[in-house]
Amino acid sequence: MRRRGLLSAAALALPLGSAWAGAQREEDLSDAVRSALSAAVADAEPPRPEFPTTAQRMAYLRWLTAMSERLQPRKTELRTRVEFLETLWYESRRAGLEPDLVLGLVQVESNFRKYAVSAAGARGYMQVMPFWTRLIGDGDANRLFHMQTNLRFGCVILRHYLEREGGNLFMALGRYNGSRGRPEYPGKVLGARRQWVMPD
Repeated sequence: MRRRGLLSAAALALPLGSAWAGAQREEDLSDAVRSALSAAVADAEPPRPEFPTTAQRMAYLRWLTAMSERLQPRKTELRTRVEFLETLWYESRRAGLEPDLVLGLVQVESNFRKYAVSAAGARGYMQVMPFWTRLIGDGDANRLFHMQTNLRFGCVILRHYLEREGGNLFMALGRYNGSRGRPEYPGKVLGARRQWVMPD
């Protein structure tokens, strides 16, 4: 899967304290970073994944089956669940992230609720703050309730923070949450991530 660019309502309000990313801080972006991030979130429907080998395709199908079973208590409708997992896999891989990490982050941020809104106004599965749509999108914050748009923004933002932190996941997660350097949020995400790791 190729990384592109930098890769460098009827909303359900979350109970206070349930969402974490609402403390994301708006930051000044250089023109080059803004352009790269804008290109990274540009719309494009995810293609059906193509695999060069049968073994890679079978590994993906095993992942999809296992994650669907684990996600069933939170998303009971099979088609919705599979569409979510296919899109999350595509967007995480597109951004150079592991799907289990993104699943852990989604669990902590929204508990897999598409229309979740934090007290600070962060939206959707990955609790993306609306200012990001102004900085690198088209300015329409309501689009953050669209599944693919939300997952794409969240993955691109986390990749951006990883690059800013020189690959340090602990610090990047803290930056995603607005609590850089503190252990609570990274610990929650990394703990949740363990539930989504495929066995060897």
